[in-house]
Amino acid sequence: MPSPLAEQLRPQTLDDYIGQEHLVGKGAILRNSIESGNIPSMILWGPPGVGKTTLAHIISETLEREFYTLSAVSSGVKDVRQVINSAKMFGGSAILFIDEIHRFSKSQQDSLLNAVEKGIITLIGATTENPSFEVISPLLSRCQVYILKSLEAKHLKTLSKKGIELLEQQFELSIRLKEEEALFRISGGDARKLYNALELFVYQEKVNKKKIIIENEKLQKIIQENLGIYDKQGEMHYDIISAFIKSLRGSDPNGAVYWLARMVEAGEDPKFIARRMLILASEDIGNANPNALLLANTCFDAISKIGWPEGRIILSQTAIYLATSPKSNAAYMAIKDAQSLVQKTGNLPVPLHLRNAPTKLMKDIGYGKDYKYAHQYEDNFTDLEYLPDEISGTTLFEPGENSREREIKKWLQKRWKDKYEY
Repeated sequence: MPSPLAEQLRPQTLDDYIGQEHLVGKGAILRNSIESGNIPSMILWGPPGVGKTTLAHIISETLEREFYTLSAVSSGVKDVRQVINSAKMFGGSAILFIDEIHRFSKSQQDSLLNAVEKGIITLIGATTENPSFEVISPLLSRCQVYILKSLEAKHLKTLSKKGIELLEQQFELSIRLKEEEALFRISGGDARKLYNALELFVYQEKVNKKKIIIENEKLQKIIQENLGIYDKQGEMHYDIISAFIKSLRGSDPNGAVYWLARMVEAGEDPKFIARRMLILASEDIGNANPNALLLANTCFDAISKIGWPEGRIILSQTAIYLATSPKSNAAYMAIKDAQSLVQKTGNLPVPLHLRNAPTKLMKDIGYGKDYKYAHQYEDNFTDLEYLPDEISGTTLFEPGENSREREIKKWLQKRWKDKYEY
């Protein structure tokens, strides 16, 4: 039986590599480093299936360097030291690739520091988690962080074509991609998922058939019926956290605790779960219940102190609290809309009355003039313009329909009258 399609089609050179043009396209920063032969230690941060491991292998092959690989899931300090000792004979040219480096403990990461600092190894770490939270500062400061993006539709089209051509050759079939929406949606921008889906569909359909047509409904049905096979590389990890977050957002504590239990039983990193709840507390609950953010933050701290297995109780308590909290995405939408406005309007000048005036000259030319100190007025409020003239009156924060934000809306109406249409 041939190796998995994703493995057979793994690119061997930068020219064959699909996606990440901002890093490895012609003239891009990482490609220039590779072609110069002088690469830094680096962290490749991005979602699954976008080519982190492949890129590490291509770098090694292109530079013809000794390549060591460790998985943070199954390797310890002893394994790291063995690799470092072996690498010494290559005079600083060896590359050590660590998959899922965010799963390395502090002591495991500490064991890398000296070798990276002295140039005994060039470290390439791959992570799906924000390295600012998961990689210790001394190691992070010695590495360049490169952010990889989910693959776009144009990349998925290219990958689909490659996969179909190879499957046609292997099984002497005619395969037509009649509808691509379900395939692309199932892949989620993940090349491995796309190849797994294609391969599974063809294996199911090729019995007594010489012509296969890929259609949305049939593909979705086959994938749904064979999730365990399709998810053989562990991608379901991301589907389950998605189901968990959507249960919290949808105010279903039963769904939330079920998906939490699935993650607990699978050995998921508790900090990964707590961090997702921390984000949700602000993105989906916000000022409808500000205590949600406080509890989620306390949960994150508490599981570090309590450890496992008792930490699961704290996760459960927090999940139930978040699920049963009133919901609002007003804070999330406000910053999203504000960023969009900034991108459209550019760097509008700060009104003179809002500018800082630390020197006499600045005061003389009008900096800070007509500024009104809110605490000198009734209710600690005075009607002053706080936006640039060009966007005066623009409403970015829209309070949600929950008891707390209805109170906020009344509070704003009383002060701003018709200015912001509250």
